[in-house]
Amino acid sequence: MNVFQGKVAVITGAGSGIGRQLAVQLAAQGARLAISDINESGLQQTVAMCRAAQSQCEVRSYKLDVSSREQVFAHAEDVKRDFGSVHYLFNNAGVTLVGTIEHSSIEEFEWQLGINLWGVIYGVKAFLPIMLAQRAGHIVNISSIFGMIGFPGQGAYNVSKFGVRGLTECLWSELEGTGVQATTVHPGGIRTEIGAKARMCKLADEQEHKMLPLVDRMLITPPEECAANILRGVAQGKRKIVTGHKATLVDWLSRLVPVNYGGFVKRDMGV
Repeated sequence: MNVFQGKVAVITGAGSGIGRQLAVQLAAQGARLAISDINESGLQQTVAMCRAAQSQCEVRSYKLDVSSREQVFAHAEDVKRDFGSVHYLFNNAGVTLVGTIEHSSIEEFEWQLGINLWGVIYGVKAFLPIMLAQRAGHIVNISSIFGMIGFPGQGAYNVSKFGVRGLTECLWSELEGTGVQATTVHPGGIRTEIGAKARMCKLADEQEHKMLPLVDRMLITPPEECAANILRGVAQGKRKIVTGHKATLVDWLSRLVPVNYGGFVKRDMGV
């Protein structure tokens, strides 16, 4: 059974990477798409790919900065106007800051959390009322394997992704009996542009710069594979989806040695 056929799916960060592949694969399954990104040129490429995957695909694109509360809430109103309802929300937009907690400024933390955490909070708050009113919907929040373990040089990113995880796990209980579901996704090393577009903290020294070769070694799993795993898990009603390079290993480490995984992580990932 195709649970996405004819359903309205909202996807943030759809101009590249996982978001783009979610859009293309949902288009192929007959979903109606409201896709957004701050990068309009990338977004238009995604629109073309969706229509190539499904010639009759209904897809609308919206320029959106998810760190703006006003823009996200206005986006929810636009989607409701254009589509009439929302069945799936994929809070996918994200960036990363390379920097130790010592070297990262408050302003850099604010930039990171504005997109990765507040963007998800805004998305949930803007679209959840629509889903609750219709007693049907599914919120999919993209966390990370760094939402399961702390990783050196990724302090601000860790805070954002642990926050996304906490938000979603709280929804598991709060949404019981409402007809609305929530899923947290923990991708591992997915070969997207997040590494190439990573922001280096202004006070970076050798601690941060030695992370750059690691990024290329880590980002292995194709985004197409990641998106397929996410959609399969969502269709099955899974609350937690772990997918991509090193993801299963990190999941087990976080549970088996929850306060002592640091040494294992450093040896395995070559930090």
